[in-house]
Order: sequence, then structure tokens, then C-alpha cells
Amino acid sequence: METELVKCECCGLKEDCTEDYINQVKENFEGKWLCGLCAEAVRDEVNRGKRTFGVEEAMKAHMTFCRKFKCNNPAVRVADGMRQMLRRSQTATTTTGTSSSRKYSRSASTSQVGDDSSFSLY
Repeated sequence: METELVKCECCGLKEDCTEDYINQVKENFEGKWLCGLCAEAVRDEVNRGKRTFGVEEAMKAHMTFCRKFKCNNPAVRVADGMRQMLRRSQTATTTTGTSSSRKYSRSASTSQVGDDSSFSLY
């Protein structure tokens, strides 16, 4: 089963997904791929009840929200910092040759949060 890296059009989260799953999500969200968290936020907005939002209107509102808080979102900074630490530790273990018996590992291309900017935690 082949996977491809796809990026959420709201928050920028990147995930490895099957083509079938990507197509299914795009069908539900007018050709846009959304991660699970953003998809739930859009569905919640559509089903809210006070004001009737269509899917497109709810997606626009959520995308605006994500853009507004993306740079200042502490979760994005923490995720970016963790990603940088993992990359450094993977580079260090492969250069020392001790990575063959690691108990836990994670693909560098799975579930990444990125926004083309680089953050430093220090």
C-alpha cells in the first residue's frame, strides 16, 4: 500500500496517507485536504446550529483562524522544536552507528508541522 505526503491546507500539518484516504477527505471538503483535527473543527462549525454554515464557509473561517494563530501558536513551536530535536538525534545516531538497536523510532516524514519558518526554543 503506497502512501504520499500530503499537507493540511489549514494548519500545515503533513502526513503520509494512502491515495484512497486523501481522495475521500478531498471529496468531503471541496477538493481540499484537511488533517483530522481541522476536519473536525470544520464539521463542528457546519453542525453548530446557531448560524447555518456551508462546508466552504466553515473551511474559510477555520483557515482564517489557523492563519491568524499559526505564527503565535505555542503548539506549533513545540512541534517544530520536537521535530528539530528528532532530526538532530537521528543524525547523531546514524553518524555514531548506534541506531541499529533503537527501541523507538519515528519516520522523519510522518506527521510534521511546518510553516516554512524556523523557530528556536532558546
